[in-house]
Amino acid sequence: MAIAYDEMHDPLGRVRAHYGAFDNWLNRTPETEIAHKRREAEISFHRVGITFSVYGEESGNERLIPFDLVPRIVPAVEWRMLEAGLRQRVHALNLFLGDVYGEQRILKEGRVPRDLVLDNSEYRQEMRGFEVPGGVYSHISGIDLVRAGDGEYFVLEDNLRVPSGVSYMLENRQVSKRVFADAFRDLDIQPVDDYPVKLHATLASLTPRPGEVPVIAVLTPGIYNSAYFEHAFLAQQMGALLVEGGDLVVDDDDVVHVRTIGGLVRVDVIYRRVDDLFIDPEVFRPDSTLGVPRLMRAWRAGNVAIANAPGAGVADDKVVYAWVPDMIRFYLGEEPLLPNVPTYRCLYADERQHVIEHIDELVVKPANESGGYGLLIGNRATRTELDAAIANIEADPRNWVAQPILSLSTAPTLCDGQIEPRHLDLRPFILSGATNYVSAGGLTRVALRRGSLVVNSSQGGGSKDTWIVEA
Repeated sequence: MAIAYDEMHDPLGRVRAHYGAFDNWLNRTPETEIAHKRREAEISFHRVGITFSVYGEESGNERLIPFDLVPRIVPAVEWRMLEAGLRQRVHALNLFLGDVYGEQRILKEGRVPRDLVLDNSEYRQEMRGFEVPGGVYSHISGIDLVRAGDGEYFVLEDNLRVPSGVSYMLENRQVSKRVFADAFRDLDIQPVDDYPVKLHATLASLTPRPGEVPVIAVLTPGIYNSAYFEHAFLAQQMGALLVEGGDLVVDDDDVVHVRTIGGLVRVDVIYRRVDDLFIDPEVFRPDSTLGVPRLMRAWRAGNVAIANAPGAGVADDKVVYAWVPDMIRFYLGEEPLLPNVPTYRCLYADERQHVIEHIDELVVKPANESGGYGLLIGNRATRTELDAAIANIEADPRNWVAQPILSLSTAPTLCDGQIEPRHLDLRPFILSGATNYVSAGGLTRVALRRGSLVVNSSQGGGSKDTWIVEA
């Protein structure tokens, strides 16, 4: 595998300019003080209770999300390029969603395979012909970026259903401000603290009752969901209601209300953190107890707004991902500012054969899993695991893609009291609505195990604060 791009040091070992101030702090700070600051950070996370759950663990226990004290630092000039690419990509993805549920021009012209979309498990036929307000399907998007080679950025994944992780981004910043108070006084670090305000404004702009103060609710599956902390956190930060499906009712006029001690109160906007198939048992899964009967009726009647719109998931399928550069060219007439990772689509016989013959050199991914589940890294898999992956691909080729094993960039990370390089990625958050917003940085996820390329917290990863600074 190629040598990973070092975020802090150039090939000659010199500290890059944007890490200069932090390097000075590191050199003048005793190890005992660094250890003290790490304990201080851990205490802060315990106090706030930032947790996540791992599905499939018998204990069912929640964990504190692993936090690395050492920030990931990105120069502002670099970030402005990334921000433009993120805006371009999310804009094209929203146009794609409006098209595939409307005129389907991109399918009729053969720019994206028809079956890939219409037979997709995330394509919602119930959305066909319905024009969402403002043409925006994904109001809250998370785009995963990685850095490889000589430092080039690539889009690794698109997350347009119910992207998570923003609460960790915000709390990482709060802890960093306490631990590195001097740095935040002396450096021009771009803020992320305004995200809840921007999210509230984005959601409020969707209200079907302009002129009235909108009632916004965060719809959660409940306390056993792995991201429940985030649902509660964002509701609290926005001053919104945190509700479960049983708290809401749709009346005979197709208006949504929340049950309160004082009676029913109308709800204008629902930020739903419940998957499509569970939001309305009248339209989707009839056995769902997580959703709200008749919610889709209220939405279609224009009496409530829902973010993100049902059906957005078809655009973050890992196979559909391979066609996003074509979407940008088709809808915007522009070249993509951020490239995809080269991707082999197993639904095509020639590409499938290449994957099978070179599977020990590739990362193999299922189309609609998240959190690192189902992923196979060829050069770290056993022969039994490789053979099982080949069997899965041959049994259902449409459900699999493969990509080169990228040597993800590394950044200094505090591991067992020592600063060592660890691989990482970055998930910025993009808000789309009456105005657009890109978080200044995002959630940096880091593989805490030496040599690991898997950054997901469910797979042993942690997170860092991300500083955007003028170098």
